[in-house]
Amino acid sequence: MEKKKRIVIALGGNALGNTLPEQMAAVKITAKAIVDLIEEGCQVVISHGNGPQVGMINNAMAALSREDAKQPNTPLSVCVAMSQAYIGYDLQNALREELYNRNIYDIPVATMITQIRVDPEDPAFLNPSKPIGHFMTEEQARNAEKKYDYIMREDSGRGWRRVVASPKPAEIIEIGAIRSLVDSGQLVIACGGGGIPVIRQGNHLKGASAVIDKDFASCLLAEELDADYLIILTAVEKAAIHFGTPEVEWLDDLTTSQARKYIEEGQFAPGSMLPKVQAAVRFADSKEGRTALITLLEKAKDGILGKTGTRIHQ
Repeated sequence: MEKKKRIVIALGGNALGNTLPEQMAAVKITAKAIVDLIEEGCQVVISHGNGPQVGMINNAMAALSREDAKQPNTPLSVCVAMSQAYIGYDLQNALREELYNRNIYDIPVATMITQIRVDPEDPAFLNPSKPIGHFMTEEQARNAEKKYDYIMREDSGRGWRRVVASPKPAEIIEIGAIRSLVDSGQLVIACGGGGIPVIRQGNHLKGASAVIDKDFASCLLAEELDADYLIILTAVEKAAIHFGTPEVEWLDDLTTSQARKYIEEGQFAPGSMLPKVQAAVRFADSKEGRTALITLLEKAKDGILGKTGTRIHQ
């Protein structure tokens, strides 16, 4: 029997919505696209972003600490853990329902609360740049700096926001458990929101005030699971050079060396398409025969069949 293609699929924010009701609706559409891939004979592992969700949780917990002096501030790592659980709850239920709707009863679905070790010496900690949480006045920002030891920065004239580091993922702590579940045929959701960032202190794992890019975490997950494909979903069908200009050129097929050349030319927007292409290049270069695909959620099946998307390979 032909071995199933193993795919790690990194869901973007558009696959999850921005509010609780939006998420409930979005995961149903997302589940259909994922089960389409399973019906094509693929073994799927899912990772996802958590931008709107972790921001909402962080704001809610900050409001609680302001209202009740006895409530300590909630660490960002705990907010990431909360987001993993509640996104996983909605996503795994939608997937289970869609599998059952198609008379597929032999694929259990599980969410793994996943910690990812980061290096305390990562240069990202010297220059925190990822804004999180709500906007504040300068007075509120100075108070947050004093009270919580936050790093606050003015954001484009819109107010002050907390900024945190975005270090690279170094190790997936629960990879052994994830691999066992995947190898046993389960549909696993892992590394949500880039993983809970932790720093190793002897046998202790200490939560870090950081946000790990979900595309880099998904790349590491795909490498560790020896996946054939890494699918990075985004808001456009394909990556492009000269994006936003009349000379825009949509990219179908790239070698990793071509992709690196475009990266050096600054063709991809930082914080948007750039980390997706960087993660795709790293995965495709990590082992012969591995392919990364950047496309829309609803085009994932066509992308695997070679009909659309930007394919990156050696």
